[in-house]
Amino acid sequence: MMIETENICKSYGKIQAVKSWSISVKANEIYGLIGPDGAGKTTLFRLLTTVLLPDSGKGVVAGYDIVKDFRQIRKEIGYMPGRFSLYEDLTVKENLQFFATVFSTTIEENMHLIKDIYSQLEKFSSRKAGKLSGGMKQKLALCCALIHSPKVLFLDEPTTGVDVVSRREFWQMLKRLKQEGITIIVSTPYMDEAEMCDSIALVNQGEFLRIDTPNGIVSSFDKTLFSVKSNKMHQLLNDLKQYSNALSAFSFGESIHLKVNSPTIKQDLSSYLSDKGHSELEIQEIKPNIEDCFMAMTSM
Repeated sequence: MMIETENICKSYGKIQAVKSWSISVKANEIYGLIGPDGAGKTTLFRLLTTVLLPDSGKGVVAGYDIVKDFRQIRKEIGYMPGRFSLYEDLTVKENLQFFATVFSTTIEENMHLIKDIYSQLEKFSSRKAGKLSGGMKQKLALCCALIHSPKVLFLDEPTTGVDVVSRREFWQMLKRLKQEGITIIVSTPYMDEAEMCDSIALVNQGEFLRIDTPNGIVSSFDKTLFSVKSNKMHQLLNDLKQYSNALSAFSFGESIHLKVNSPTIKQDLSSYLSDKGHSELEIQEIKPNIEDCFMAMTSM
């Protein structure tokens, strides 16, 4: 395993950010930590990248202990924090040169890792980093994290705040980096990005909900899921939560997703909502996705 933790814990005062987490990340896979803000994702990254010390538990990255061997770990990893943290008053090329120098290497030596990404940045090489767009800042930060050819790449919510096209391009880059033999662990609040990972951990409020492959999590959804609409959408969610057969109910785009035990209650559900004053009802059985699984675990 490239990354392993055993019952690792971290608290900030009375707030337990990471509650006894144990994960195993295989070499050359993309591993996703999927969950909302406050789930503990960034804290775990800071523990594994030796920025923080754990309160208890153990952790190993690239064969090194996260407490005893922090100097070796920092040579083996690339870390892209959630907030842009490069030098905004330096140019694109100056930032790359700086990080290459820190790791006693050169831009040219590892250009094979970043050439596809840097080719999109090259025409801005003399522009100060602070003047780049969100998508270009993202690409520069990734180049700087890769410039020393790390074994493990940590990406903390790398696509937050960038447009849909840039998000898609970024994940294509990650798949190419995986082919170069780099192990990638990425955190994201976007449930649709979970499907891009080989393995995922669903996390919420410092706790693991489920660890599996994306397909494994979706296939474990053993109930019936309805997409429900009516002429009173503002009232619909509350009424569905009070429905006796509801296991969970939450907003999903322009409809409400309702989890129940059986598709046979569809007529009963329709009658219930009609009695509540709803009309123009649309009730469709649908297949769940990762977000449905996550919400079903955390709602109601």
